[in-house]
Amino acid sequence: MDKIKDTRSFMRVTHRYLGYFLAGIMAVYAVSGVLLVYRDTDFLKKEKKYDKVVEKNLSEKELGKELKIKGLEVEKTEGNVVHFKQGTYNISTGEAKYTKKELPFILDKMTKLHKSQSKDTLSPLNTFFGISLFFFVISSFWMFNPKTKAFKRGMVFTIAGLIVSIILLFI
Repeated sequence: MDKIKDTRSFMRVTHRYLGYFLAGIMAVYAVSGVLLVYRDTDFLKKEKKYDKVVEKNLSEKELGKELKIKGLEVEKTEGNVVHFKQGTYNISTGEAKYTKKELPFILDKMTKLHKSQSKDTLSPLNTFFGISLFFFVISSFWMFNPKTKAFKRGMVFTIAGLIVSIILLFI
């Protein structure tokens, strides 16, 4: 391993090896982040048919929650059969036939990793990853000597990036 002499060498060495360690995780987060931007479209999604029996006499809201369909709206009711955009639900038998557009298995798992919550088993990984990314931000300022032109130019880009981010937050 490289010899650590001072704060600068510590930051550079840690930045390097942590970067190598997290390269795969960063690739997964990059792909899933892009996919999440387009989650309101059918980009890369395939249609999957479901035939499921749920509780009888569910309300529109309860049915949407049970079938995990956001914004489910009943279009019409014919006898005991409720029709909605994605399919049908028989109030008396509880049988629901519907279709959903979903990402392929591996891409779906990647986006679920990206959206995990504190109660999920992967939350420690997400926390570690977030802290590591913050370390990358801080340690990047030790990559160049502060007296060099590259460092000074880097500070201009840092300030510009910060300003653009703040502007985008308020748009």
